[in-house]
Amino acid sequence: MKTVSESACFGGTQGVYTHRSKACACDMTFGLFLPQEARDGPVPLLWYLSGLTCTHENAMTKAGAQVWAAEQGIALVFPDTSPRGEGVADDEGYDLGQGAGFYVNATQDPWAAHYQMWDYVTDELPALLGETFALDMDRQAITGHSMGGHGALTMAMSLPGRFRSVSAFSPITNPTASDWGRKQLSEYLGNNEELWSPHDATLLMRANGFDGPMLVDTGTQDQFLDLLKPEALAEATAARRQQMTFRMQPGYDHSYFFVSSFMEDHVNFHAEALWA
Repeated sequence: MKTVSESACFGGTQGVYTHRSKACACDMTFGLFLPQEARDGPVPLLWYLSGLTCTHENAMTKAGAQVWAAEQGIALVFPDTSPRGEGVADDEGYDLGQGAGFYVNATQDPWAAHYQMWDYVTDELPALLGETFALDMDRQAITGHSMGGHGALTMAMSLPGRFRSVSAFSPITNPTASDWGRKQLSEYLGNNEELWSPHDATLLMRANGFDGPMLVDTGTQDQFLDLLKPEALAEATAARRQQMTFRMQPGYDHSYFFVSSFMEDHVNFHAEALWA
């Protein structure tokens, strides 16, 4: 692992690091904020998964999460959204290929050689973080925006006991029934739609639910509402009688102005679960 940069940030340290990923067969980059409490021992960890076209840097610089994480004494990790580099398959569209890994393990060519983002985020990167930094890996929570909200919800519901809480900003909630999903899942996983179900938060809610607190925020003026389908997850959650705080925020769109406006709520929500 190589240190790209480390900067003082709200009494802690905001770092950027690269490492060779076995899962993705390329170099990967991530951001990690450690609060000052990490100097004295392991601290809880909140994952932030970013959306389409993003890198590790977008949320790290735009979401304003570090100030609230520092206040709560928790760490933040910002993984990249896909494998990158020479020889890594890509597409001319913004919503497929580099910057659009969709947090799945691809099985189809040309994607399968590098696009193993599920294994990277749930296995390889956690192992590296736990071995290298002062993190309490028994206290993890997860959040994300848009495609990252999709990833956060599906991982939380697929890995019982891993995350103490889950939240999402404008998540893609029903990708098997959306153009933000059907295109990518067919490309990465093939045309057998039964293989798509483990990556659909609405279907996972119906099948599994989540054994902890959930928080989902979406803006009423989100320009992608028809693709996100928040009502599908809300209906599945209500049918299961699952605990979840579901909020449609008046006037907000899909941007980081929306994410940063409610980041304090989400960090505090996770801190309550992480320190319980």
